[in-house]
Amino acid sequence: MRDVAIVAFAQSAHRRRTDELSEVDLLMPVLHEVLGATGLKANEIGFTCSGSADYLAGRAFSFTMALDGVGAHPPISESHVEMDGAWALYEAWVKIQTGEADTALVYSYGKSSPGRVRDVLTRQLDPYYLAPLWPDSVALAALQAQALIDAGDTDEGALAEIGARNRTVAVDNPYAQLTGDVPAGDHLVHPLRTGDCPPIGDGAAAVVLAAGDTARALCERPAWIRGIDHRIEAHSLGVRDLTDSPSARLAAEHAGAFQRPVDTAELHAPFTSQEVVLRKALGLGDEVRVNPSGGALAANPIMAAGLIRLGEAAARIHRGESDRALAHATSGPCLQQNLVAVLEGESAHE
Repeated sequence: MRDVAIVAFAQSAHRRRTDELSEVDLLMPVLHEVLGATGLKANEIGFTCSGSADYLAGRAFSFTMALDGVGAHPPISESHVEMDGAWALYEAWVKIQTGEADTALVYSYGKSSPGRVRDVLTRQLDPYYLAPLWPDSVALAALQAQALIDAGDTDEGALAEIGARNRTVAVDNPYAQLTGDVPAGDHLVHPLRTGDCPPIGDGAAAVVLAAGDTARALCERPAWIRGIDHRIEAHSLGVRDLTDSPSARLAAEHAGAFQRPVDTAELHAPFTSQEVVLRKALGLGDEVRVNPSGGALAANPIMAAGLIRLGEAAARIHRGESDRALAHATSGPCLQQNLVAVLEGESAHE
């Protein structure tokens, strides 16, 4: 296995609406920033991979338009996943492992403002039994929250505290959309209140990966990917225990998360109840700092929020604020798909 690291991370300021910006307008400053941090030019990148969803844009192959932000010339080796950018990072990591590239640019973006996200996300559901019923993402998250309450794993007060903690620490995050003292609010779908749910907004993110000595030359303290894995739950919600996440636990096990303690965890938990599930599945105690960035409850650009968790964890390692971090990304209803990566600083590796 080749040593591969995240050597740079950049993201946009996440906003409720960016009507004046196209996807290319949203992406270009982020791409320029992440490449500028390494000194690389686009034609010096060995592989480029993006993550986005045509359903958000409302048109087929919308990601090809976003490539204008990378540049049409000279030709590049490029791929795309119809998923959160965390899965694009996984593809780029595999590409580097094959030896076909030494560096990779990974980016993702999502503009949720033009449409109704709760309706759009129903297209992720089983097309025969669930999708025709149009149960939206908040209603399904509420089912999971109620299952946790019924099992005695949490209560509405504890969920409110999770939301308050994430948005309070997000005050120090200049890119966050929702920060500070945010009231729990009224029930949106019982037992979830507005404060238990993520903000809707637009945003983009990008990272640069590099292997071995190339990573060391590009970054003073690379965030080495010591393990990465992703797993999926059964598609039918009716056959799952919504109070647990076996796929997240299995992904963490295969990524090596349980071999040694982590000091930081960036969890992609758009709903407060999902943090409860993930903490239990990943064995995260109070000694682990969870979501120092504010997490998805502070900014949740769909298709970029998972990549941002990896980027935020890496950035803390770059700054020397973390030695060993866990980063998690999810996609689908009730934590259906889960990706876990373990990142370490150079000193931790030695």
